[in-house]
Amino acid sequence: MNRIITLAILVVSGALAAKYLPGARAAANDGGILLPRLSDYHIFTGDPAALVPGNGFQLYELATGLFTDFAEKQRLIKLPVGETVTATGDGLPEFPDGTMLVKTFYYFNDKRNVSKGKRLIETRLLLKNKGQWLGATYVWNAGQTDAVLATGGSNTSVTWIDEQANTRTIAYHIPAARDCASCHNSGNSLMPVGPKIRNLNRNVVRNNKTMNQLQYLQEAGVLHAVNPDRFSKLPDWKNAASSLPERVRAYLDVNCAHCHSDKGSCARSGVRFGWEVPFENTRISAKQNRIIHLMEKGTMPRTGTTTVDTEGLSLIKQYLQL
Repeated sequence: MNRIITLAILVVSGALAAKYLPGARAAANDGGILLPRLSDYHIFTGDPAALVPGNGFQLYELATGLFTDFAEKQRLIKLPVGETVTATGDGLPEFPDGTMLVKTFYYFNDKRNVSKGKRLIETRLLLKNKGQWLGATYVWNAGQTDAVLATGGSNTSVTWIDEQANTRTIAYHIPAARDCASCHNSGNSLMPVGPKIRNLNRNVVRNNKTMNQLQYLQEAGVLHAVNPDRFSKLPDWKNAASSLPERVRAYLDVNCAHCHSDKGSCARSGVRFGWEVPFENTRISAKQNRIIHLMEKGTMPRTGTTTVDTEGLSLIKQYLQL
């Protein structure tokens, strides 16, 4: 199973690249392998380190995001001309063939003063072709001018100053293809994790105006016409205005449910963390001690982190009264 998904991650059709990416035909090699440099996709305009979207890429934000060793993330989407995303419920929408999802991981040098710059670590792509999602990871160079296609996993030391003026250093892990397959596996197929409609149904600031993001995506030509009030809203797990159960279930939905689902890589565990699953069907109570034990060891989630999310763990312990 993992081999099938890994092959899907490594190979993308050259025809797809040529159709949706300006100049891609010259950049793609004869074997149809993913383009060698991130710049070949023309995702950003101007200084690439500034992460200014260009070439039809649209910014989107999640109400609750996946924890990845305290990294910041920028998320972008691009669709073929004339195509839109279709919301069919609160979960993942239907993305048309040719969709490209872009996620860049970076750290501010000093989180107390973001004007001191940032360090870009990696950019991950998901592209949809003939109903199948294909993925790749690009690793940024030291000069922050471009990123190159990764062929395997690697570690890089990252140092930054956090909000409490503490100097933090971690060995950030850039995942290999098999690592990505572990979390993005759904019934032996690669799938996006974060951009569920309930996780997009939040307020954002665009052009100095606060507005519902689903409404913004409609105006930007990304999403078909919908009424945002028809869909549920996943809360920001860090927002104390939401109830404790809502915050914890949102955290578990985004960080754990993709594996602990009927089609995920941890389906046999019997534990279900999806937001839509009634609590009595999750088995969280029955497995709470093991859940906390694995989180404290840093082995749940199994991939994507090298350090424990102490804030999230503390909230879950409070919820479970442990």
